[in-house]
Amino acid sequence: MPETPAGWYADPQDPRRLRYWDGVAWTDQWAPPPPPPGAGPVAPRSAAAPYPARLEVDYAPSYDRLTTAFRLVLVIPIAVVLGALTAGGSTTVYEETGRTVTTSGGGIAAGLFVATLLMILFRKRYPRWWFDFAQELSRFSARVGAYVALLTDEYPSTVDRQRIHLDLDYPDVEADLNRGLPLVKWFLAIPHFIVLFALSIAAFFVVVVAWFAIVFTGRYPRGLFDFVVGVGRWWLRVDAYAFLLVTDRYPPFSLD
Repeated sequence: MPETPAGWYADPQDPRRLRYWDGVAWTDQWAPPPPPPGAGPVAPRSAAAPYPARLEVDYAPSYDRLTTAFRLVLVIPIAVVLGALTAGGSTTVYEETGRTVTTSGGGIAAGLFVATLLMILFRKRYPRWWFDFAQELSRFSARVGAYVALLTDEYPSTVDRQRIHLDLDYPDVEADLNRGLPLVKWFLAIPHFIVLFALSIAAFFVVVVAWFAIVFTGRYPRGLFDFVVGVGRWWLRVDAYAFLLVTDRYPPFSLD
């Protein structure tokens, strides 16, 4: 519903409740449905502010068995493109003396992290175009990841959002970000990394089970789908906190 104005609408995942559409994507804000005519007043329900990094994937009632069967082959071209953007590289030089000198680089993603950290630390700024690039790169990575995890049959686009809804809130650096905290966020996030390591292993086996389910039935069991999306959502929140540096709000230990 890309042209629908912001407001409360029936949740596409659960029509029994309302969900807030911000004009671009669904948020994590829910509300009970309005009371039927003649019913008494309903007490307001408070909702926590959504986390500044959000991920939703539209569930499909059926999936393509053929493309699922050969997914790891089909994804190679777009995975090479993503790898060129995110992977590091190294250069080896042989000097006249016979000494070997190797230099390494961390790729665009690593460079963006370091540049953002320095800008926040010394200038208390987060240039909007850096943020926009980081958000679009995160969206592209999420589309490729969702395709590999069988969450969607749509081949990952480098432009269109498709059925993967990833949003980051642009930070007010002066008001919302601590100047020195980016230096230690990676350390503070270690408990999350430990939990996510175990969850990612579990998600791998869940995707394997889902592969067989889709190949034989054409369906992705909804419980398995929600678990894989939840792990991706958790990773996104930690990435937004520790590496994208868009928020100082500590990520919740939650798949929701």
